[in-house]
Amino acid sequence: MSSFRAAPRGLRLHIGIFGRRNVGKSSILNQLTCQDVSIVSDVAGTTTDPVEKPMELLPIGPVLFIDTAGIDDTGVLGEMRNARTRTVFDRTELALLAVDATQGWGQFEEDIMAEFRHRRIPVLVLFNKTDLSEPDTAARERVREWGVGSVCMDALSGAGVDDLRQALIKAVPDEYLSPSSIVGDLVPPGETAVLVTPIDKEAPKGRLIMPQVQTIRDLLDHDACCLVLKERELRRGLERLKEPPVLVITDSQAFLKVAADTPETVPMTSFSVLFARFKGDLEEFVRGAATIERLKPGDEVLIAESCSHHPIEEDIGRVKIPRWLRQYVGGDLRINHCQGHDFPKELHDIKLVIHCAGCVNNRREMLSRLMTCREAGVPMTNYGVVIAYTLGIIERALSPFPSALSVLREGREAVKDHLTKEQLQ
Repeated sequence: MSSFRAAPRGLRLHIGIFGRRNVGKSSILNQLTCQDVSIVSDVAGTTTDPVEKPMELLPIGPVLFIDTAGIDDTGVLGEMRNARTRTVFDRTELALLAVDATQGWGQFEEDIMAEFRHRRIPVLVLFNKTDLSEPDTAARERVREWGVGSVCMDALSGAGVDDLRQALIKAVPDEYLSPSSIVGDLVPPGETAVLVTPIDKEAPKGRLIMPQVQTIRDLLDHDACCLVLKERELRRGLERLKEPPVLVITDSQAFLKVAADTPETVPMTSFSVLFARFKGDLEEFVRGAATIERLKPGDEVLIAESCSHHPIEEDIGRVKIPRWLRQYVGGDLRINHCQGHDFPKELHDIKLVIHCAGCVNNRREMLSRLMTCREAGVPMTNYGVVIAYTLGIIERALSPFPSALSVLREGREAVKDHLTKEQLQ
């Protein structure tokens, strides 16, 4: 299957394989995928970086297996491997904890289970190498106390792999089997949504960008109609419709023109705002945007991008958002960037995090980043929300989401109270 036809990684169930060095994680992945995806060796520490394998796992559907390096490694290189592995926690939706049945259950397994519990990640324990030794009573009892399922297997011969596949199906999170909708709940069957899709240099030649494609598919899945056009054709396209659309969705960069050409009676939002709800937490992002009122010249802002694209002229994250933000604040800001999975764990001195739509992230990774920001006391928002806010049309962009509008008003009041207290001090 070509990458063009394959399900995007952000929509696949992310299954992380964790455990000590040399417990057989790579052999387990090779058995599950029926391919030699990972190098297998008796030498501990063979896997150095996470190895990803997308596949269709029936009857679950599209999944992404992630084989990780053992996080009991030592030394400078070991710490680097451990750090790489721990980034996988942020996007894991189902964890497989491999345990060497000949070594038993120890503090390492206790610590990693506690991390899974803290993150609310469902876990399946795999007792590997059971051809050499059955898991002892203490290990089995501890797994029962944690309240998770377990499978006995021998990854080299393949014994127990069928049991593992059955256990995987049972362990899949319910929310993955009944995923939320991007826009299908906003546009009833038979009704029409208008999608405004500017074609710029970042759109791959011959294709639309991922959020646009996924939104179109979601509308079709919900038996809705969609009219796709560029921003300069919007006014004429609306005039040609016999009935007004239920919703207009635009690329955030065309917000002002689309807002001007869309009648006030027609709700309007952007792909990025929709993805704020689909991949993250729209209300939390709205609260984050309200804190823009507290920004001052010289403050530090982090802009996070999911994909590692090469920045182009007038790049949205490198040029346009920083410009609009500086204009709104009325002065210069210290703006840093991060890309891919390299989201910082330490957010010292950062006053606001602005994230892209996250179309290549899964929701677990976005929520993990939100949790990191929340624990650090740093507000977080996303591209579409912050663009609408700085351009003065945030209420219009949130018109399809009454609860988010209420949060916006509450957030603004909270910011006013904060600023008043600062002035009194």
